[in-house]
Amino acid sequence: MTRADLDTGSARDGAPAQGSRTRLPEILSELFPNGHSVTVEDGLISGEGPFRGGRVAVIGIDGDTALGVDGACRLAADVLCVVRRGGQTPILVAIDSDSQRMSRRDELLGLNEYLAHLAKTLLLADAQGHPTIGLIYGHSAAGAFIATALATRILVGLPGANPSVMDLPSVARVTKLPLDRLEAMAKDTPVFAPGLDNMVRTGAVQAVLDPDRPLAEQIAAVIDALPSEDRRDRAGRERGGRPVAETIAAQVVRDAKLG
Repeated sequence: MTRADLDTGSARDGAPAQGSRTRLPEILSELFPNGHSVTVEDGLISGEGPFRGGRVAVIGIDGDTALGVDGACRLAADVLCVVRRGGQTPILVAIDSDSQRMSRRDELLGLNEYLAHLAKTLLLADAQGHPTIGLIYGHSAAGAFIATALATRILVGLPGANPSVMDLPSVARVTKLPLDRLEAMAKDTPVFAPGLDNMVRTGAVQAVLDPDRPLAEQIAAVIDALPSEDRRDRAGRERGGRPVAETIAAQVVRDAKLG
């Protein structure tokens, strides 16, 4: 896949580019012009559709929905169903979510473990030969973002998407640093700054899709060029967003092998 196939630029200031797809029905109709069985219930996406002579399974979160223990279980079950059927059916993880659900019930039930379980099912699917592709088309943040879109082999975005691991006001509360100082730092330090541009620079998002080209064609190109290993650290170094992550990760692996 070349830069001509996927544009690594993005819409500025979170504004959707002209022609960008901002609603799930539009995305699904472009991916599956002959129909599909993808449904949305309680903000959770599940189903599949025909794709290049085979099928693509689709899971995800729609409507800026927060991800709690129940949703994480349902999405994980969908992924495991694909794995149990065997074959190499690709799994597309479409995301427009809030963060994880901030409720007492979910926290007491161990929400972190449920989110980890969901991420592990996607990693298992990848290890079993199922291409896993994240597609962020709206908002996403924190645990919901990490356990879904960032748990796929490769993540791409649509112009206007607005992902973040943690928004700056939350970073300010955790670090006790003034918000205005963090906002100034974010201009030059994309590793913790929100937004699609910064996610591209850090390598978390591989590329931003072209809103003026057929979506199915671009997703097919992503699947065909799926890397054999996780290259996000390398991309972050090459793009200047995470200059030392690749070196540190490699050192950790070497030290682990030495015991």
